[in-house]
Amino acid sequence: MDFLFETFGLAESAKLLSLSPPGWGGNLLRGLANSLQIAFGAFGFGLLIGLFGAYGKLYGGVVLRDLLAVYTTVIRAVPELVLILILYYVGTDLINQVAQAMGYGRVEISGVVAGIWVLGVVQGAYATEVLRGAIQAIPSGQIEAARAYGMPPFLLMRRVTIPAMMSFATPGLANLWLIATKDTALLAIVGFSELTLETRQAAASTRAYFTFFLAAGALYLLVTLFSGVVFGRIEKWARRGQPSLRGGSR
Repeated sequence: MDFLFETFGLAESAKLLSLSPPGWGGNLLRGLANSLQIAFGAFGFGLLIGLFGAYGKLYGGVVLRDLLAVYTTVIRAVPELVLILILYYVGTDLINQVAQAMGYGRVEISGVVAGIWVLGVVQGAYATEVLRGAIQAIPSGQIEAARAYGMPPFLLMRRVTIPAMMSFATPGLANLWLIATKDTALLAIVGFSELTLETRQAAASTRAYFTFFLAAGALYLLVTLFSGVVFGRIEKWARRGQPSLRGGSR
């Protein structure tokens, strides 16, 4: 086995990727954990924004609908890297200016919180449109029947709208989750220690760029494959009792 490693030049790569020093494997896994932490938080925050945004666009007043239209249009029009720079620096400066105006000192904002805030705002614009389309895809008779039964709006949303829209929204939400995991790499530009930044630091220190970026790509691929399995099961659960696309029943 050692002969094979030496023949294909893998012995040095295995040493560089080991979890203990002088290997950098532990750093990569720590960066991956940070990336997933940001992605989970941003995805959840974006879903919350998207749910209220979708309801606002469908059932809100004229002013609210116009404001949400501006929000979703601007966020989707501006490149995400530019948005991250704007929201990160402008947002943190604005918070500190407000804090100082109220007599408080400078606020130290956690990189995790800032990352979740920045990516969550971006995710929220896309989630708004995904959930709005999913709600509109629900057969109108289900909503009308619930209203005729006398369900209040919140109960109707919890018992009818959200369960019914899940099968329509899951594919789009799966894409948003994968986008969130990859967008965490953009946070490296503001110095957040996620997988891409850890990979760049390891590669720059060892000059083994191919080894480390290949390893990082493999980690992102594993996250994608696992996420595909999870969302596939969620979609299957959401579509239980519904006819399949082939016309049969599941």
